Amino acid sequence: MEHIAALLFVVGCSSSMTDCRELQVPVSVFETEQACTAERPFALGDLQGQAPRIIGKCLAVDPAREDDYDQIVWNVKPDGTLVASLEVSGMLVASNRERPEKDYVRQQ
Repeated sequence: MEHIAALLFVVGCSSSMTDCRELQVPVSVFETEQACTAERPFALGDLQGQAPRIIGKCLAVDPAREDDYDQIVWNVKPDGTLVASLEVSGMLVASNRERPEKDYVRQQ
């Protein structure tokens, strides 16, 4: 079985960054963080036109918990910074975020 080391998470936002939604990418899971980082600019380019502002981030996946993740909690700051984390049943597992003003939660 192949392990997942990173997840590419992409959102599209309005010009004012006040209305954001998750965008689907053709390939969202990667065996290495480096592969995710390398693919990110191409994925963002492919999504141009779906929203005025498109932001993506590679989230590290703990291979020991890859089947446990059930939520992505995310926020886009007014300056356009995407902060996101993977969570397991409400428990924070991996994060690159500070305390956001508003969270968006996607449950799988």
